[in-house]
Amino acid sequence: MSVRVVRLGSPRTPGEGLRIGTVRRPPRGVPKSNTRAVISMTSGCRPWRPAQEAMDMAHAASTPAQWRAFFRRYRSEMKRPDAAHAIALLAALSHQTDFSVGCYCEDEAHCHRHELRALLQDAGAKLAD
Repeated sequence: MSVRVVRLGSPRTPGEGLRIGTVRRPPRGVPKSNTRAVISMTSGCRPWRPAQEAMDMAHAASTPAQWRAFFRRYRSEMKRPDAAHAIALLAALSHQTDFSVGCYCEDEAHCHRHELRALLQDAGAKLAD
């Protein structure tokens, strides 16, 4: 049992389990058929996704300092009680079942899922290789 942090839209791997999207909305050009298999956190449950202001920072980031500022902002957002509880829930679930969380960004190093992976690990999640 474990959680994988994935790029949504990428090919699935055996044992990956349910995919949970941690995005505000799919990027332009992503067919709806590609998003139907993903439980989207864009409507009801919102604690994992970055605020729009943070996303604006990420879209404008072009230097390492700007990326660090974005990651600090995202980490700060994830300290809110609802977000911290959601992270703890994902960490606990990772010991009971296989599932994946992800975003559509191409480069994980420049995506909130980079920090989400670290937050999950800090919360004691069992991460897949």
